[in-house]
Amino acid sequence: MFKPFAAAVGALVLLAACSSGEAPKTEAPASGGLTGAGSTFFAPLASKWAETFKGATASNVNYQSIGSGGGIKQIKAKTVDFGASDKPLSVEDLNAAGLYQFPVVMGGVVPVVNVPGVAAGKLNLTGQVLADIFMGKIKRWDDAALKALNPGLALPNLPITVVHRADGSGTTYLFTNYLAAVSAEWKSAVGASDALEWPTGLGGKGNEGVSAFVAQTTGSIGYVEFAYAVKTGAAYANLTNHDGQTVAPSAESFAAAAAGADWSKAPGNQLLLLDQPGAKSWPITGAVFVLVYKDQADAAKAKATLNFFDWAYTSGDAAAAELHYVPMPAEVKALIRAQWAKEITSGGQPVYVPAAK
Repeated sequence: MFKPFAAAVGALVLLAACSSGEAPKTEAPASGGLTGAGSTFFAPLASKWAETFKGATASNVNYQSIGSGGGIKQIKAKTVDFGASDKPLSVEDLNAAGLYQFPVVMGGVVPVVNVPGVAAGKLNLTGQVLADIFMGKIKRWDDAALKALNPGLALPNLPITVVHRADGSGTTYLFTNYLAAVSAEWKSAVGASDALEWPTGLGGKGNEGVSAFVAQTTGSIGYVEFAYAVKTGAAYANLTNHDGQTVAPSAESFAAAAAGADWSKAPGNQLLLLDQPGAKSWPITGAVFVLVYKDQADAAKAKATLNFFDWAYTSGDAAAAELHYVPMPAEVKALIRAQWAKEITSGGQPVYVPAAK
């Protein structure tokens, strides 16, 4: 397991002020640039990486924030050079489609609310109470279950409006798998998927849509990737984690949840980071996965795609930290680079050649 990552959690703050000492690659861009699509969870960082990468290499990367389900469909249809999803595909699905997936960054899904008098980090929730709200069982903000968790908070006698994703979403996949893990009733009555029949609420498209609905609707609650909560100034809630500790969402609590992850023992790099043990762990933590074809028809495009993510692994950690994501540990980056050299080919030849040491 990559325990050195846990020890490096405190260094995350420094990442925002400095970047890796390794020099970024500056190879010529592929004709027409690169296109990617998918995860809205990943969109803020993808946009920042693309902007910085263009400045460093003159290469264009156009990323479409259409949701994880859309990203999976686009890469399977071969209309983009890479897809991005917060929902990892199973080994069976990867093999059937001829795809390979790898993690690029980690982050957290957080409940956000629009309740008069409730500021960010002041509302405490448990997984069970969160499930009861999204099932429509807890209908008002002054419900006894909410008051018991928040004795010092003045909760209004106001109806709760649930806001959920309307599109196929990796964020929803993480959120509903977490609810299924902590609530037997949610698991049996609603289930866990990237798209499902919601018991109640309004649907918004993308993290952007959910953020907008919550901002516009007094008494609402939704779930978004943490960068959206910070960007919009939304009032995020705290959660009780696996160890019974109430924790706030942060890069440090996401990193704590990921500290025990052993990617070397994850077939197809399929790994979830939900409800992880640890006193400081955020319970709804996940990775963003990039999807590419194993057998590439265009060697130049394939090489350019891996060059972009190689650059991101080398020089993108500071931007990730600034946007409240958690960079992949160095050991995982080395593991993935070795996989690239083995898994991704064009005309029977490797597309990626690791840098000489």
